[in-house]
Amino acid sequence: MTDHAHDLASVREATERLLTAVAKLDDAAVTEPSRLPGWSRGHVLAHLARNADALVNVLQGRPMYVTGEARDADIARDAPRSLDVQLADLRDSAARFQDAGAAPADWSRTVELRNGVTDSAARVPFRRWVEVELHHVDLGIGYELEDLPAEFTEREIVFLAERFTGHPDVPPTRLTDGTRAWHTGREGDGSEVTVSGSRADLLGWLAGRRDGAGLTVDGGALPALPPL
Repeated sequence: MTDHAHDLASVREATERLLTAVAKLDDAAVTEPSRLPGWSRGHVLAHLARNADALVNVLQGRPMYVTGEARDADIARDAPRSLDVQLADLRDSAARFQDAGAAPADWSRTVELRNGVTDSAARVPFRRWVEVELHHVDLGIGYELEDLPAEFTEREIVFLAERFTGHPDVPPTRLTDGTRAWHTGREGDGSEVTVSGSRADLLGWLAGRRDGAGLTVDGGALPALPPL
């Protein structure tokens, strides 16, 4: 069972790590490219703030974003802001998310995210944890996949393996770090590709943050994964 209170605490800790790291930058560094194509670090920071507010909407029964176009426009609008404004927005939006998470609620209810995706309310804090951790890595400021909390890395591998399970474009795939195995991709055609490597490399590949060069593949080629 998902422990939303535990995950809210983990989001708070991850956000503090992010804020501490970002506070060491300067205005010029915020305008530099992030690791995400076409996005500066300012775009990543703006997205993180607006995502916190969007998940408040989800928890309170409103549409996550008004439209996809409005989401993109808000990020583009907020990306050029100075470091101090970015930090204040990140801190304030994170507090709003924590407040929404602390409100009495039926955490077993189903909520709607973007593009018609649904999930239990209890999984929303973990989804926010994913945003904070992976986008901290995307900033390219010294926080790497290897630095992620072990619990987070394992749970995100499980989450992404589940996401691709049954996908017709992903062959049956066994993932292993040598101590544990996960399975993903379509089922029932008899063959299976085994992808082995460190948990950081497995997560990086599943999340589209690494090309899989650090992985070993047996039984075929490294599967091409659909975009998240």
